[in-house]
Amino acid sequence: MSDMLALEPRLARVAELRTALWQNREALIGAAIEDCAFTYRENAMEVQTIQDRLAGFPDMAPIFDRRRPLAGPGQEVALILPYNGSAWLNTAILSIYLVGNRVRVKFASRDSHISRLTESLYRPIFGDAIRFDYGSGRRFMEWAINSPDVPAICMFGADNHALQYEAAIKEHRKKFVFEGPGKDPFIVLAGASLEAAARELAFAKYLYAGQTCTAPERVYVQEGVYDEFVRIFLDLSRRVRLGDPADPATEMGPVISDLALKAIRAQLQDAAARGGKIALGGDLQGRLVPPTVVLEATQEMRGMQDETFGPVAFLARFREPEEAIALARDSRYGLRATVYGGAAEAEAVGRALVGEPYCHPVESMRFGVFGTVSVNQPRSESWVGAFVWKPVGGYGYSGWIWEPAPDGAFILKQGPKLLSLETSVEEG
Repeated sequence: MSDMLALEPRLARVAELRTALWQNREALIGAAIEDCAFTYRENAMEVQTIQDRLAGFPDMAPIFDRRRPLAGPGQEVALILPYNGSAWLNTAILSIYLVGNRVRVKFASRDSHISRLTESLYRPIFGDAIRFDYGSGRRFMEWAINSPDVPAICMFGADNHALQYEAAIKEHRKKFVFEGPGKDPFIVLAGASLEAAARELAFAKYLYAGQTCTAPERVYVQEGVYDEFVRIFLDLSRRVRLGDPADPATEMGPVISDLALKAIRAQLQDAAARGGKIALGGDLQGRLVPPTVVLEATQEMRGMQDETFGPVAFLARFREPEEAIALARDSRYGLRATVYGGAAEAEAVGRALVGEPYCHPVESMRFGVFGTVSVNQPRSESWVGAFVWKPVGGYGYSGWIWEPAPDGAFILKQGPKLLSLETSVEEG
């Protein structure tokens, strides 16, 4: 299977993989528990989600059919994946493959069970069109930058890690597509259904123990409903069932990153020193971080500026919607924002925060807008089709594209994107 197939056979192979993933769902769940310590419940939900996502790719066929892959004969697109994912990562791999590219995949080093199992399912279906690498991340990145057979690199990770490769990427004229961190605001206006808003915040905040780039981390609540919202949210937070990730009854497991644990401790210490009130949690027990709620947070706190990547929510008050917009914009990250409120007011706040529908050239990093804004909508609805037909990505240091221009310069792009479109060009 050394030659790339036409679109219809590629879609057929994705459908074959979809069946294989479902047939091996218990093994996938077990591998993710082993590597990521995400709960059985979370991994089972992710396996179901990937079934829905992969079923959406055929709807993109009319678009894919008009595109040509960036990787020519004998070339590959390099893909570096994050450590905080299992089944959903298939959407990234297959997005690049379906537009005709060969793909060389590097899972995070800690994800050895996931990557070996994934490769065992891919190899009989895709042959050498999708290959897996088990060396170090640094060696893989250096190979991708220096190899003339890699026209594009797609990377999920930390912004400071991506930025260190800027000079080398531009020197070798590689297209670089980066998906990075978030410091996502969650805004609750006075007209919101407080119960619905609190339930969505609790679900999104404690899912995967907060270890996703789209987890809400900065919570802004209008003054008139602050106390009541806090009461509801604290009650929901207390109910979260911690325990063994392999137990189907467990709702939240441990934090797996040493860097994240260090950041959580530092952010809680900083919050306490600046007058914040830890109303719940805060007592780290090894890697197990209970749901933690910091009240009366202020914008200068580290927990309001730096990514937390854990089950810690910082709640602040605001008076008027204009203040909430200004606070939400005050961040070097711009991945996703959520707004709950009366329909007209919430929509107005959402419009003030959202960027362009698809990534576009910018003169420099653009701050104060977000790639995705959800208004009065749970994640189960707003995230449908993500990475398949719904563009994902953000502004500021949450993500960008460096794209070689014909005149020798580089174009900087920001905003939501699809890896399929960014690793291909339109025919003609």
